[in-house]
Amino acid sequence: MAAQRFGGKYSPDGSRQAGTQPPIPRAAPGAEKPKGGWRATLLFLAAFIFLFPAFGEEPGAMLLSLIAGGCLILSAWLSREGMRARAAFDARRVARRPAIPRLLFGAIATGAALFTGGLIGHGISLYPILFGLAGAGLHIGAFGLDPWSDKGMEGIDRFQTDRVARAVAGAEKTLSQMKDAILRAKDRQLEGRVDRFIAQTRGLMQRVEEDPGDLTAARRYLTVYLEGARDATVKFADLWAIRPDPKAREDYEALLTDLETTFATRSENLLGNDRDNLDVEISVLRDRLKFETPSGISSGTPPGSNPPQV
Repeated sequence: MAAQRFGGKYSPDGSRQAGTQPPIPRAAPGAEKPKGGWRATLLFLAAFIFLFPAFGEEPGAMLLSLIAGGCLILSAWLSREGMRARAAFDARRVARRPAIPRLLFGAIATGAALFTGGLIGHGISLYPILFGLAGAGLHIGAFGLDPWSDKGMEGIDRFQTDRVARAVAGAEKTLSQMKDAILRAKDRQLEGRVDRFIAQTRGLMQRVEEDPGDLTAARRYLTVYLEGARDATVKFADLWAIRPDPKAREDYEALLTDLETTFATRSENLLGNDRDNLDVEISVLRDRLKFETPSGISSGTPPGSNPPQV
């Protein structure tokens, strides 16, 4: 859950009345820390069980200990990235499965670490194999597996989804640059204002992700308009850091307001177009059913029965 700043009468945002606070900015999918991230931290710390004693052992055992510790560190990193990828997958209504099954590879790395550790104590025998299988199984039980199928992709052109993914990634990069630029102004109220603009923009981005066919209509908003907002933010932050200018601040906030209104209108128009398309599909389907349905059924006469004789 995204953090919410406390405010009051004497806060930088104190001029806003209670009940009129803007919604909490929507975070980028996968940007927040995944739930249960402490498990990956414990897995990372467990690597030192092999690393610390390694330097007091014989060269052969030392090498195996370093390999085991390295496998656990790799497993911890893969597990953390896999949890983030799965969280981003769950946060979207339409998403492709991760290209790399990081959680599965993390389980394999954990099994390899315990297999190597078993070789140190028991040599080549059945025990290292059992240790490796147990480690991989415990990893799967603790972290789960990666998504193995796409979500909401039925009937969607994959080429379109690739274009949307690239466009959204570029828009997220622009928003990140805009967020970094406003930090130079060192004004919490302006930072909150940019956060609200980012939340509004991500609403349009989510709309495009849910329907890749809307990308053509929204491309100008996700490229030209966003890049213009970023450039304006950079210039304003540089000016504000040198010499605060209330008029420049007013113009900058007015620009963000205009862009927010434009993005909201564009998103509503895209949703309205989808509703119109759905109405057309339903109308065509009803006409087809009326055409293909026998007249006796449409009039209420059971199929297969003769009409009543007069």
